[in-house]
Amino acid sequence: QIITGLLLAMHYTADTSLAFSSVAHTCRNVQYGWLIRNLHANGASFFFICIFLHIGRGLYYGSYLYKET
Repeated sequence: QIITGLLLAMHYTADTSLAFSSVAHTCRNVQYGWLIRNLHANGASFFFICIFLHIGRGLYYGSYLYKET
């Protein structure tokens, strides 16, 4: 996520009128820009899926209950 985010940030323009065109430029004109953008977006989604699965596992096994060890 950090590497793809830095690569995307090098081509991003943080202006309201140019933001969309900078993303389109990254996807169309930058070599493998479409791949970097998709890896970044899907990596973030995968990260949150892992977080939700981890929380669900903790709830299922009752890890939040205090048990004397």
